[in-house]
Amino acid sequence: MTLHIGDIAPDFQTETQNGPISFHEWAGDSWVFFFSHPADFTPVCTTEMGRTAQLAGEFAKRNTKPLGLSTDTAEEHLKWIADVNETQHTDLQFPILADADLSIARMYDMIHPEQSETAAVRSVFIIDPAKRIRLTMTYPMSVGRNFDEILRVIDALQMSDKHRIATPADWAVGKDVIIPPSIKDEEAKMLFPQGWTTLKPYLRTTSIK
Repeated sequence: MTLHIGDIAPDFQTETQNGPISFHEWAGDSWVFFFSHPADFTPVCTTEMGRTAQLAGEFAKRNTKPLGLSTDTAEEHLKWIADVNETQHTDLQFPILADADLSIARMYDMIHPEQSETAAVRSVFIIDPAKRIRLTMTYPMSVGRNFDEILRVIDALQMSDKHRIATPADWAVGKDVIIPPSIKDEEAKMLFPQGWTTLKPYLRTTSIK
């Protein structure tokens, strides 16, 4: 199954180290950072799980719930989390899905045969409160994720939804944003009373506080 931006994220029920989970119900009115790992007790995954736990406050500020997936059992997750907490100096609380039968990994197209027939690649799905997929990223097994970028894209998506703007290359919170061409000047005057800079008729920048 191939999922695209704008699709409804498929619902599922499975076990986690914290007990059973029904995805859509668990997500509630929050955003979700859903990310997969090849397997428990692997080095890159250990650092990524630890970094996610360390950033619990940053995700909470963004009304975003982390949700991990590894193609192992909930019992194995509990043993692995002890290693994560020890080596990464953190306290991992978010759920990690048990997916030993690969059913969720296949549902979300996380199994890439050229990488492995039995382990999930490093997929990322940012899912909004309407359960729509807003962003996807896929890393090879050997490359750890950039968590500054994950937080940045959540900020950009939420800013876009709130203010009807787009964000330029390398945008970060506090930098100028772009007024989309679909918003004509007359409407822009109401939406952006602070004014804007016109670099080209199709490229107008403004600041959002």
